Amino acid sequence: MAIIAVFNQKGGVGKTTTALNLLAGIAQRGQRPVGIDLDPQGHLSHVFGTQPRAADDTVYGFFARQRPLADIARVSRSGVVICPAHMELAKLDAMLGKGFNVVTRLRHALRAPDAVGGPVVIDCCPLLNVLSLNAVFACDLIVVPVSADYLAVQGAKEVERALNALEPVFKQRLPRRYVITRFDMRRKMSAEVVAEMARSFRPEEICVTRIRENVKLAESPAEGLDVFRHAPESRGARDYEALLDELVGAGFLR
Repeated sequence: MAIIAVFNQKGGVGKTTTALNLLAGIAQRGQRPVGIDLDPQGHLSHVFGTQPRAADDTVYGFFARQRPLADIARVSRSGVVICPAHMELAKLDAMLGKGFNVVTRLRHALRAPDAVGGPVVIDCCPLLNVLSLNAVFACDLIVVPVSADYLAVQGAKEVERALNALEPVFKQRLPRRYVITRFDMRRKMSAEVVAEMARSFRPEEICVTRIRENVKLAESPAEGLDVFRHAPESRGARDYEALLDELVGAGFLR
C-alpha cells in the first residue's frame, strides 16, 4: 500500500489541489484510495463533501480519542474514502506534544493488519507540527508542490532542511519529489523558479511533470469537483495524469 504525504511549509502552492487530484486520478485507475485531511482548514474534506459537524467524527477523534480510522472514514460522492479534518485539529500540538509515540501514531494505524485499504494520500497543513510529522513518519513518499513563485521555493527549502534533519531518525534518506505547480512558460518567474530548484534540489527528486496554470484546474475545487470530473479534457487533467504516470514509473504507485 502506497502512502503519499503532500506537504510544503508555504500555503497557497497547490497542496490541496495536488492531494485532491492525486486521489481522483488513482480512483480513475480503478483503485479506491484513502485521503487523510490533516489540515485544520479542511479544504480537502470540503471539496469531497465530507465535513462532519462533531470533531470526534474526524481525524481529531483519531488523535484525541483514539478512534480507529475506519470509524471516521467517509465515502465521498466520487468514491474516494476520506478521513476528514476539523478546525479542532489546531489544538493538538498543545494537547499531545511531539513525543515519538505521538508522531508515529498515524504510521502504526496505517500499517496495522486491519488498516483501511488502498493507496493513501495525506493532505498536510503548511506547518511542521504534530500533524505533518505524523504524515512524514507514516508515508513512503513526500510530494512537495512548489508554485512558480519565490516564496514557494523558500518553503520547499525549509521542507528539505526538515527532512534532512530527520534522516538520523529514519537511518535513510526520506523519498521525496518536488513538483512545480502554476507553471506558465510565458512568465519570467517560472523560468527563474525552475533554475533555482535545479540549484537547490537533487535533479532526480524534481518531477519532470509540471502542473501548468489552468483555469479549469483552478475553478474545479469551487465546484466541489476534482479536475477529472470537472474538465477531463483540460490541460490540468492531462498534467495530473502525467504526474501519476511519473510516480507509477518511479515505483511509488502501481
